[in-house]
Amino acid sequence: MLLNFKNKNTLKSSDITDESVYLQRRQLVKSMGFLGAGALLSSAIANKANAGFFDSEPADSNKNSVFKTTPLKFTADKANQALIKTPENKVISHNNFYEFGAQKEQPAELAQNFKVDPWQLTISGECDHPITLDYDDLTTMFALEERIYRLRCVETWSMVVPWIGFSLADLLKKVAPNSSAKYVLFETLYDPKQMPGQADRRLGGGINYPYVEGLRLDEAMNPLTLMSVGLYGKTLPPQNGAPIRLVVPWKYGFKSIKSIVSIKLVSEQPKTTWQQLAPNEYGFYANVNPNHDHPRWSQASERRITSGGLFSRNRTETLPFNGYGEEVAHLYKGMDLNKYY
Repeated sequence: MLLNFKNKNTLKSSDITDESVYLQRRQLVKSMGFLGAGALLSSAIANKANAGFFDSEPADSNKNSVFKTTPLKFTADKANQALIKTPENKVISHNNFYEFGAQKEQPAELAQNFKVDPWQLTISGECDHPITLDYDDLTTMFALEERIYRLRCVETWSMVVPWIGFSLADLLKKVAPNSSAKYVLFETLYDPKQMPGQADRRLGGGINYPYVEGLRLDEAMNPLTLMSVGLYGKTLPPQNGAPIRLVVPWKYGFKSIKSIVSIKLVSEQPKTTWQQLAPNEYGFYANVNPNHDHPRWSQASERRITSGGLFSRNRTETLPFNGYGEEVAHLYKGMDLNKYY
């Protein structure tokens, strides 16, 4: 069962992407590393869940829930901000993950053989108890939750995705940040043999790898900040950032770094990948702001990706902080958000 937050301000199940079953693509899905629900469900129901994913009818989604729900409060959509469903196949096929190519369809194609097990995620730096997590720890150390979040790209397209994961705050509390910790630095795996965009500058969009991102410590500790290990009740496919990625729903999508191998608590604000590449276009904060345009794209509205074609006209008004202002605006009180973009 896919759980939804019951708070009246929460995105509803009808707002999220429809989950489709692709009989004809069984082998493709398996090769893409989409491990199915088994990696997130208890062993008692794993076989049933995996069978249901490939059966002619979807598995019963009203039984055997193992996900914990935390009743977080979300900002309600405006009356004219009707959410449009984004089919699951669009979420796993339309991606920015330059390590596997700069074109939207390339990650799903070129990440098919990406190996995520074994995996190590190291949390270190300005903390009292640094730790290293292995692949199994990512789905067993913390209670997993489903959170239905909007995803807003700076390129002005958006989705609504039911992520599975745990609060980044829970992970950081375990390592006990010390008084010098002011920021959190994230780093993606560097493996040019597996990630062709890292080996080919043209394919990889001219980025210097490994990809790095950062948050202020208070942003990282905010209850909305999620470490995701799955979507739609299944483990993440590699093109979506397997085996673990960051999700910061009030920021543009490039902040939600994928396939993370290192989290480091630091005292100074880090220079992130896109800041280094184009500082006039990408700032450190990257908060969704309809009143501050990117040099190449107006941010006043967005195209919600739906079941229609690539150029379907599904424009909707963009909300400050992507609609999560009640939860995060206090973090930026007194800041000039046009200066600190």
